[in-house]
Amino acid sequence: MTRITPIDLQAAEGRAKELLDAVKGKLGMVPNMTRAMAASPAVLDAYVGFSGALARGVLSPGVREQLALVVGETNHCDYCVAAHTALGKRAGLSDQDILDGRRGAAADPKAAALVRFARAVVDKRGQVDDADLAAVREAGAGDAEVAEVVAHVALNVFTNYFNTVAGTPIDFPKAPALA
Repeated sequence: MTRITPIDLQAAEGRAKELLDAVKGKLGMVPNMTRAMAASPAVLDAYVGFSGALARGVLSPGVREQLALVVGETNHCDYCVAAHTALGKRAGLSDQDILDGRRGAAADPKAAALVRFARAVVDKRGQVDDADLAAVREAGAGDAEVAEVVAHVALNVFTNYFNTVAGTPIDFPKAPALA
């Protein structure tokens, strides 16, 4: 059930319209999540700024999507899992990569370590231990990658919680159930 009504694109004005137009320019569509965030242009501005900054980081688009998938799955956010399944495919992930990401795994050893670390950050609410950090570093992650994983977890927890509270209608193809 929708609890924060997505803004009608035809009625959007001011900063909300500017931000929604920017989202459309980037994605070719305006997802219900960003339309709901536009109820407070400050919230949408924060999301667009944070996600835009992280898009310029060291992590590849595919790894960023795998991180979003594991966080979304861990937090039981059907909207985010559906969205990042679609966005993951656009980033070049295979169906298997997407399922693996949702399960906290990846075929590439470094990506697998990053995804496992992200899940540890979520599960332990940031209170990771030295072994968690050692495992991701042994796989080749440096400080920038570790920092960005934490930031991606924070961004995705925000969107997971937002969509769960908002009851955002899913406007991406539903993700298949995990076996």
